[in-house]
Amino acid sequence: MHFLIADSFGDSLARLTSEEQKAVKTTAFDLQMNPSAPGLSLHKLDKAKDKRFWSVRVNADIRLIVHRTESSLLLCYVDHHDRAYSWAERRKLETHPATGAAQIIELRESVREIIIPTYVQATDAPKPVARPLTDTSDEVLLGYGVPAEWLNDIREADEDRLLALTGHLPAEAAEAVLELATGGTPRAAKGEPKPGVAPDPFTHPDAQRRFRLVTSVEELERALDAPWDKWAVFLHPQQRQLVTRDFTGPARVAGSAGTGKTVVALHRAVHLARTIPEGRILLATFSEPLAHALRANVKRLIGNAPRVLERLEIHAMSALGLRLHQAQIGPVRLASNDDISTLLRNAAQAAGDHKFSPLFLRTEWDQVVDAWQLETWEAYRDVQRLGRRTRLPEGRRAALWAIFEQVQAGLKTRGLMTESAVFQALAVAQADTPPAFDAAVVDEAQDVSIAQLRFLAALGGGRPNALFFSGDLGQRIFQQPFSWKALGVDVRGRSKTLRVNYRTSHQIREQADRLLGPEITDADGNREDRRHTVSVFNGPPPEIRTLPSEHEESEAVGHWLRSLSNDGIQAHEIGVFVRSPAQVPRAAAAVAAAGASARVLDDRIQIKAGSVNIATMHLAKGLEFRAVAVMACDDEVLPLQDRIENVGDDGDLREVYETERQLLYVACTRARDRLSISAVEPASEFLDDVRA
Repeated sequence: MHFLIADSFGDSLARLTSEEQKAVKTTAFDLQMNPSAPGLSLHKLDKAKDKRFWSVRVNADIRLIVHRTESSLLLCYVDHHDRAYSWAERRKLETHPATGAAQIIELRESVREIIIPTYVQATDAPKPVARPLTDTSDEVLLGYGVPAEWLNDIREADEDRLLALTGHLPAEAAEAVLELATGGTPRAAKGEPKPGVAPDPFTHPDAQRRFRLVTSVEELERALDAPWDKWAVFLHPQQRQLVTRDFTGPARVAGSAGTGKTVVALHRAVHLARTIPEGRILLATFSEPLAHALRANVKRLIGNAPRVLERLEIHAMSALGLRLHQAQIGPVRLASNDDISTLLRNAAQAAGDHKFSPLFLRTEWDQVVDAWQLETWEAYRDVQRLGRRTRLPEGRRAALWAIFEQVQAGLKTRGLMTESAVFQALAVAQADTPPAFDAAVVDEAQDVSIAQLRFLAALGGGRPNALFFSGDLGQRIFQQPFSWKALGVDVRGRSKTLRVNYRTSHQIREQADRLLGPEITDADGNREDRRHTVSVFNGPPPEIRTLPSEHEESEAVGHWLRSLSNDGIQAHEIGVFVRSPAQVPRAAAAVAAAGASARVLDDRIQIKAGSVNIATMHLAKGLEFRAVAVMACDDEVLPLQDRIENVGDDGDLREVYETERQLLYVACTRARDRLSISAVEPASEFLDDVRA
């Protein structure tokens, strides 16, 4: 008998207390071992329309709902007695007549009226009622998995009602309906029938995103214990295709915040570790906190497979460079920022009257000379200075090179290397040694540096399946744009954009997206179209406030934080983000006004139960909270005035505005259900875009 678990079971289990969850897990293990054991109290639900729904007694009040046939047992739902029975009586499991996928369907007659949630605000002036899908045929809607009994409701729904209605549909139907309503053309997942074998509705790609076949006690234990979002296990068909596909060269998955890029990267790395015999796989990311989170989630994903885990290494890119250089070439002494500043100052003074500002020299060094590892005058003379708009005739470049040449000599004399030099040396070393890894998967790839990408290109060597990247150009906050193709990493034709947002509500995503353009293009012309991204759930719109003083802002945000407990949001499920450490006291004052305790996060990102989390926006990357407050979005804080005043090149000003805007986008999209954005007058111009 097949033993399966539904995503709806995981959702309902997470809402129980820890003691109740322990009892449920014990019952689930007993069911897996022997579904017909005499000690199990199974009761057929006579009032349910689907006569294959049964309840299983967990304790005096908790009931587990299962769907039972001769060949399968499916864990569907768990709750207190009355709510569990009510859930089963309002649903049925069936195979969709057009797609062939198994679906748990909410019965239309059990939903007497689709109530428009109170957070969908009505305007004072009446507006024409638009029914986006009124002319969409049955054939089209059925082809995307819409249950037949909901067809008329979808066609008759206006925009607001359509958003509320999608919460009652299977996931693939809800996503397709929203994309159709916004002018997109969804892609329907197709099953792969085998000749002479009756199709199994649970193996359809759409079914695999909500039903998981569990083949062992260890696998069930992982599925029940992992405190990880359901979409980390139940992959969307597009995600699954990217995980298992063979690529002839470097490949990239893109998508806006919350679309599951990191999940794809995790599964891809594990897939490669399992399918490349004795292969060493690298899973890399931008920072050590993100690498730590990846390590924890990989362990949950792999479970009891130590040989796979031994061949899968997870590192932050900077730490990886030092580790490999130590092993392959020799010890490294990294130059500090102060070392570089001192060498630049001394070289500039020795050069005499050149009229280059210290800031211009530093940015030219960081973004051109060191970034591209230019070692000769000819290389600097001919380099394309992407993003640097100040024109430099050959004579001025020669004067600059005289300064930078002295800096490079000073580094060698002191036995120091920059991080870019470390990765450049590793790239060269790859030509004479076997690759350090058989394949590399890189998350947060939008912030990979020039030298790091050069090393990765040498590591991949053009081999199939050797390089896989995941990232979002809209979240680039650390690196200037540059050409990947020029460094040997060409993802054209092997780049895919994910469009289903699992983490952020429709309302939050829609307003956060206003900070960015509908389409972002990289230096090689690869486009990321963000226009047809859809969120799979609704929530209240963000609250955007501009207050007269810092004290009033803290009081207003404190009141908002107190209100979250009424929605069942706990303190550790809340994040408060500010632009820089200088604004942390304002966040702490807001938490104090709410009567809660605060924890200021550092690079280790340690969440503590019972405390609201405070962090700078740069630490927000990779985090997720049910509720987020973004504070201190004042005029001279965002964008940060110090960065504006210290612009050393005309092109830098545009770059400052872009990265500051993207930083706010990163902070806002850490929110799942609730978002507050606040400022003290005058507010940042970016808030006008969010409100627009």
